[in-house]
Amino acid sequence: MRGVAKEIAAALCAITLLLAPMASHGGGQKYEPLSASVQAALNRAIADQAVPFLAFEDEQEARRWLAAMSSNLIKRIPNRVEREELLVTVHYEAKRAGLDPQLVLGLIQVESAFRKYAVSSVGARGYMQVMPFWVKLIGASDQNLFHLRINLRYGCTILRHYLDIENGNLFRALGRYNGSLGKAEYPNMVLNAWHGTWRYMPPPVRASVQ
Repeated sequence: MRGVAKEIAAALCAITLLLAPMASHGGGQKYEPLSASVQAALNRAIADQAVPFLAFEDEQEARRWLAAMSSNLIKRIPNRVEREELLVTVHYEAKRAGLDPQLVLGLIQVESAFRKYAVSSVGARGYMQVMPFWVKLIGASDQNLFHLRINLRYGCTILRHYLDIENGNLFRALGRYNGSLGKAEYPNMVLNAWHGTWRYMPPPVRASVQ
């Protein structure tokens, strides 16, 4: 009987874990009043519905990048279609916001560990752990922060906004993004992930033979 009781307890524990919302170690952006011009600019950035694409001039190089990034992500997202959809969207949204796609991948790794439905203790949501107040501030009430495109669009736009506020200082911008401005732990974690796990060196261009 004791063995059966243990099995039942283990099963109930597993069900509880499955039903519980995924926690995240990510922080959360802090609400700050925006000027009308900044709010309008961010609203336009969020509203643009351009179709994602890999911003490479050379298709072969695009395939190399996708393959390299996919190999680093395969353990976290085993499904190839889901994995490549995420990478293509990250690449497009990062480039659109003037960010390095590998930086964004590093940020996602630290914020949510690539969990689409991650929720932090302060309510930040999704891959890039976007705080819900941003939807009311610059978006539309029907936008779902667990949606891949919407989450990455917001996250990249917000990071770009913080970079502009900090005059290009990435360390401080990352602190703002995580709600830990002035502390080194979070920016260092993102920078280490960016230059470590997600570092990408394109192959050298071969000189043409005359």
